[in-house]
Amino acid sequence: MPLEAGLLEILACPACHSPLREEADELICTGATECGLVYPVRDGIPVLLVDEARRPS
Repeated sequence: MPLEAGLLEILACPACHSPLREEADELICTGATECGLVYPVRDGIPVLLVDEARRPS
């Protein structure tokens, strides 16, 4: 289930504060730095905890 456009506009990566983009059931950091963390979306709720994020494969 896609997130509302307004919500996605205000969300940012908690690690580096870069914008996020939605892909499948995940939010991906779009920062130019080496961050690139991938955050899960569970039951339509973004889990923006660095401890729950994974590095891209």
